[in-house]
Amino acid sequence: MWAINPLPNLPLIGGGTVSDRMNQKKFVIIDGNAIIHRAYHALPPMTVKGTMVNAVYGFTSMLLKVIKDLKPDYLAVSFDVAGGTFRDKVFDGYKAKRVKADQELYDQIPLVHKVVEAFGLPILKKEGFEADDVIATVVAKIKNEKIKMKNVVVSGDMDLLQLVDDDTSVYALRKGMSDIVMYDAEEVQKKYGFGPEHIVDYKSLRGDPSDNIPGVPGIGEKTATELIQKVGGIYEIYKQIRNPKSKIY
Repeated sequence: MWAINPLPNLPLIGGGTVSDRMNQKKFVIIDGNAIIHRAYHALPPMTVKGTMVNAVYGFTSMLLKVIKDLKPDYLAVSFDVAGGTFRDKVFDGYKAKRVKADQELYDQIPLVHKVVEAFGLPILKKEGFEADDVIATVVAKIKNEKIKMKNVVVSGDMDLLQLVDDDTSVYALRKGMSDIVMYDAEEVQKKYGFGPEHIVDYKSLRGDPSDNIPGVPGIGEKTATELIQKVGGIYEIYKQIRNPKSKIY
């Protein structure tokens, strides 16, 4: 599991920094690629003049739902950039076992960009980084600049739960396009048995098969959860490994 990586000095595309364009209200940022992938696999094939558009339709429907239900004062969409990221340089096996998506999915991504542009929304992206990193950077800048803002991240990627705190929630697609949960710290605790501050520790211990990231040998979901509940995070666990009175034994 990789912790989401912050980017330095990322501006909001369209001009101005986060501090320039936001006041104390609600900011929603959509994980564009996550919603596109979810829509493509959740919805039946739809074509317009021979072009597959089910992901475009699903993304647009979710965008309208977000606007209606969350009523954001500020709204942006983040996308991955084609090509590798810094993670590929750190770990050769990153996402190595992931099956390449259908070309019909990739062909719809530029169409979704056009939808976002038609709504007049900023598109946030950075070469060499994933949308997750960009989202985390914007949320961190809001916090670091002490802007009083309620942040909501829209995604289907549970890795983003590591961002949850008093000011940030994750509006997560749990299954399909209609089963949605708003994760605050309490909901994360209910789901995992520990708070959002331990999401990275949990994934580090058990690994992340979806990204082909190995965990600690012999530790699965149950043991990882028990270790975190009994001892704490990775650093606390390592401190106690050689202690015969440790809670680990």
